[in-house]
Amino acid sequence: MSQPWKTDKWFVSPWNYLQEVAGEYAFAPQIKIHDMTLRDGEQQAGLELRRDDKVRIAEALAEAGVQRIEAGMPAVSKQDEEAIREIVKRDLGPEIFAFCRCVVDDVKLAADCGVSGIVIEIPASEHIIQYAYQWPLEKAIDLSIKATSVAKELGLYTAFFTIDATRADLNWLLDLLERVATEGHMDSLVLVDTMGVANPPAIRYFVNKVRERFSQPLEVHFHNDFGLAVANTLEALSLGVEVAHATVGGIGERSGSAALEELVVALLTLYGVDVGMKYEKLYDLAQLVTSLTGHVLAPNKPIVGKDLYTIESGIPATWTTRCTGDLITEVFPLHWELMGHKGLEVVLGKGSGVASVGIWLEKLGLEATLEQMDTLTRLVKEKSLEKKGLVSEEEFRAMASEVLGDR
Repeated sequence: MSQPWKTDKWFVSPWNYLQEVAGEYAFAPQIKIHDMTLRDGEQQAGLELRRDDKVRIAEALAEAGVQRIEAGMPAVSKQDEEAIREIVKRDLGPEIFAFCRCVVDDVKLAADCGVSGIVIEIPASEHIIQYAYQWPLEKAIDLSIKATSVAKELGLYTAFFTIDATRADLNWLLDLLERVATEGHMDSLVLVDTMGVANPPAIRYFVNKVRERFSQPLEVHFHNDFGLAVANTLEALSLGVEVAHATVGGIGERSGSAALEELVVALLTLYGVDVGMKYEKLYDLAQLVTSLTGHVLAPNKPIVGKDLYTIESGIPATWTTRCTGDLITEVFPLHWELMGHKGLEVVLGKGSGVASVGIWLEKLGLEATLEQMDTLTRLVKEKSLEKKGLVSEEEFRAMASEVLGDR
């Protein structure tokens, strides 16, 4: 019988499911993924999306099962506004949100676009208000109260977004939030690590402190400057936070944000939490975003990297010949079918062994003695070092012809 840590699609550590590890988790009954590829993702330098690009990505996000799409910031440009209107018009299934500054005109424009909700931002640390915005502190509070009150009048679900919260004085931050909640309006509160500077224990502290004073649903928006965006988001979700903000491939300003595919697959396989995604569409979704943005993901990017199932090293290549079918998760923690990945490929290079050469000989319909295979392995290693890259099929055919004779 399958255990939660071992199915036909994954094989992870059973320790993840020990009572002493998982017993204190308090995941919300339904976690929503709030995808912000079309807004925060596009803030990555040099990444530009046209109206039709945004509509196509929104369609793919909906097909993959994302529950909420942040379609953009209508005040940024006419094309962004048109894209949001078109995405709303198509009625794709997910909730469609827009992003706004704490400016009344931004809120009115978002409502006019037909979105069901907004994420509305305000600087939340005293120092960034003073130095980056050069505002009196009271201005941030006044703007928040006015803009969120208008959002409520217009019937918009309002997620209040606190810029630079993790570097703020906590008492100042909580007092600001208290005033907005009582004098203005917030349907949910977004806990934001704008600079990606908190670690998981700090996130736990942050969530718990906010919970002490606020009953509104919580959302999290964490950046990846120290590579902790997904880990911090998982930590917050394990405490009962209901909504996680993410982008496809983790794209976004500076080091980006929590990667959607890493987050949802980690929840499913490491925590046993299914957020309702169509996981088999994740690879194609990442490929679509890559093609439309021109942003190339690292080939070894977790979950959706194109080379995750590409093997050069001799020992793992040998394993793949022995662990076929359901046993393939002895070699890989996740079966490529889970994410709709293109699957296993054994390549030839400096790290290849006799098993790799054997796989390639079989692929080409050739036979060789062990001595000939040893010779081919040596030639493959030498060629790979010479060119500082993988050996192509054409190059291997030439080697095989030389060693085996023309066939």
